[in-house]
Amino acid sequence: MKKTIFTGAGVALVTPMHADGSVNYEELERLIEFQIENGTDAIVSCGTTGESATLTHQEHVDVLKFTIEKVNHRVPVIAGTGSNETAFAAELSMHAEELGADALLLVTPYYNKTSQDGLVAHYTYIADRVHLPIIIYNVPSRTGCNVLPETYARLAKHPNIAAAKEASGNISAVAQIAHLCGDQLDIYSGNDDQIVPVMSLGGKGVISVLSNVAPRLAHDIAAEYLKGNVQQSAKLQTEYLDLINALFIDVNPIPVKEAMNLMGFDVGACRLPLFRLSDQNRQKLIQVLQKYNMIK
Repeated sequence: MKKTIFTGAGVALVTPMHADGSVNYEELERLIEFQIENGTDAIVSCGTTGESATLTHQEHVDVLKFTIEKVNHRVPVIAGTGSNETAFAAELSMHAEELGADALLLVTPYYNKTSQDGLVAHYTYIADRVHLPIIIYNVPSRTGCNVLPETYARLAKHPNIAAAKEASGNISAVAQIAHLCGDQLDIYSGNDDQIVPVMSLGGKGVISVLSNVAPRLAHDIAAEYLKGNVQQSAKLQTEYLDLINALFIDVNPIPVKEAMNLMGFDVGACRLPLFRLSDQNRQKLIQVLQKYNMIK
C-alpha cells in the first residue's frame, strides 16, 4: 500500500491575473489563505484551472515556489507539472520537487496524444527521475488521450505513481480501475458532479474546481462521505448541482474566474485564447450565485 497524498477536497486553484495579464501574487496569497481558512484539504498549483498551458516556464516555477512557501506545510501542495513533451515534464517535476512540493499532478500528453504503451513509457520516464508521489491526470475531453484501466494497472506497479485524477466521466472505467489496481492506486474524482459516485468506488476525494468558490462545501461533501454519512454527502452534492454545473457553462476556468470576481475576489480574466463569458452565460452564472446567496 502506498501513502495517500490527501483525503477530502483539494482545490485546483486558479491563477489570479492583473489587468495587464501578469500574475497577481498579492491576490494569490489571499486565495491561499481563504482556502486554508475554509478547510481545503490540499492545494493544486498550476493545473488546468490554474491556466498552466499559458504560463511561461518562469511563471510556472515562480507560482509554484510562491504557493509552496505561503502554504508552508499547512496542507499538501500538489504541483501541476504535466506536458506533452516528456523530457520537459520530467524537468519541471524535478524542479517542483526541489521547491518542496508534496506531490505532482501530471496530465496525459495532449495534442500528440500517444498510445497506451507510450503513456506507460512517458509516466515511467518521469517517475524514475523524482521521489515524489505522482497523480496521473486523465481528462480526455481536453487532451484527446484516455488512460485505460489496464494501463493504470501497469503504471500502478511503479512505487512513485500513487494516484489518479479521473476526469473521464466514465464511472464504469473508475470501477474497473479500482478493481485492477486495488490499494496500489488512490483515485480522486476530477469532476465535481461525481464526488460521491467516485468515492463509493473507494475514491479518496476530489480535485475540485468548485473549491475555488466554495471550499467548505467541497470539503464537507467529501468529509461526510469519509465519516460514513453517505446520505448527507449525496444531499450536499445534489443540492449544489446547479452551482457545480454553472462553473462549467463555458470552458474551465472561464466561469469560475468570473464567479470569483463577482464574489469580490480580484482574479482577473483568463489569458487568451480563453475568452470572457458571453453576456447570456454571465447572467446565468449570476442567477445561480444569487440562488445560493453567494452574491447579492
